[in-house]
Amino acid sequence: MSAPQPAAGSFELLDGAVALPGGLLWLSRANSLVAADVHFGYEDVIGGALPLWSTTETTQTLLLAARRMQAREIVFLGDIIHSSRMSEGAAKAVNDALTFLRRECTVTLVAGNHEGRTRGEAILGETEEAVERDGWLLLHGDEPLRGRRCIVGHLHPSLPLDARQSVPVFLAAPHLIVVPALTPYSNGLNALSSDCTEALREFGETKDFIVVASTHDRVYPFGKRRRLQGVMSGGAERHSRTVSMRHRLQRDPSE
Repeated sequence: MSAPQPAAGSFELLDGAVALPGGLLWLSRANSLVAADVHFGYEDVIGGALPLWSTTETTQTLLLAARRMQAREIVFLGDIIHSSRMSEGAAKAVNDALTFLRRECTVTLVAGNHEGRTRGEAILGETEEAVERDGWLLLHGDEPLRGRRCIVGHLHPSLPLDARQSVPVFLAAPHLIVVPALTPYSNGLNALSSDCTEALREFGETKDFIVVASTHDRVYPFGKRRRLQGVMSGGAERHSRTVSMRHRLQRDPSE
């Protein structure tokens, strides 16, 4: 596999749709920051005595990005909460996080499958099933829609670095952009797998996808998905190139 392009602070996937570090998408004409699958309240929902550290950390990530981009709006692209069933304390923490972000800019909540039948109303208040921005339909993606230019989450696309590590990636084609998940608790769906291929086909996109990895401070364009699938299909060669990819992504970009 050819090496990724040099690390950068952003990468334009398609006209006006820009991949940012941290797995965030920027829609330049709408001045909207798009975040997918944050799964607020995860620690509380799965049980135990873990603090809601991921809710706090993700909120800070969004706040800093919104200030850096001077965003007019943050759009949550579904699975805003891990479940509509959480403790009163966790629900308050999630509500406080959203209130905190609303002091910075408008917050738009698109419901996903984790919001359940109630669409998370008791915790989130009003949500949308989909919104339109910059000629794109923004929806969660658990119910694929054909015939429209869509931006979705839901799939948690990633590239495996080894048996335990993966890096979130954007997938982009002319009529579909898949935004990676912000939750730190999911290794995601291998973006080169047959399962991912089947999931993408449900949206009716016939063109090849470009793959752009996103770490906390850089983005790395890896080129076309089909080419990556081809060069990653061999055993020893696959291992060698995966190790090379891992080192490239983990290395200090100033080196």
